[in-house]
Amino acid sequence: MNLKTLCEQYSQYDHRKRLEAIFRDFDRVLVTSSFGTSSAIFLHLLHQVRPDHPVHFIDTRYHFPETYAYRDLLAKRWNLNVVSVQPKVNEHLFTQLNYTWAHHPDACCHMNKVMPLEDLKARHDLWISGMAGSPTDLRRRMPMFKQDRKLIRFYPLLDMSPQDVALYKTIYELPEHPLEKEGYGSIGCQHCTRKGDGRSGRWVGFQKTECGLHITKH
Repeated sequence: MNLKTLCEQYSQYDHRKRLEAIFRDFDRVLVTSSFGTSSAIFLHLLHQVRPDHPVHFIDTRYHFPETYAYRDLLAKRWNLNVVSVQPKVNEHLFTQLNYTWAHHPDACCHMNKVMPLEDLKARHDLWISGMAGSPTDLRRRMPMFKQDRKLIRFYPLLDMSPQDVALYKTIYELPEHPLEKEGYGSIGCQHCTRKGDGRSGRWVGFQKTECGLHITKH
């Protein structure tokens, strides 16, 4: 399927219709969520369109307790079918014993976030991510659809601005991530997340703003 044509077609739809159309046009659809600051918007829409569809959460085992609590809150609120995906025990233990995040965060992300999803990706035709309100140039330049080997990636909320995200949350009274009101603009693993606007609090001290799941260039 021509990705340029898909981008042109889906850009004419509103966000809910994009999800309705993708489940109509594709069979093997992978859904993931980080349960971060903007995740409630995507999950709110998914709940309306495909409430029983599995939502895969990459549990690096380094998340904040507040993230696990937020995941459970949203799952209960919308009866979400959340499936945890974890890294291999030996690889996670290696990063734990060697403090890999402190001196080689790319490797830590690769073992704990990127690799655990590879088997799942191989069993699907399309992967939906709820990335929205993108605060970085790299993310703003991404197309709605892009090819990842045999898999197509789909970002239905990519054109939402931070202002759109805030407005949607207000209108639908969506619960915020507990750390957002404490000044965390983007929330990942505990070791590599600090308070800050946008993604400025991620991997402080490194030339890195991405974990490698969606963008490999930092």
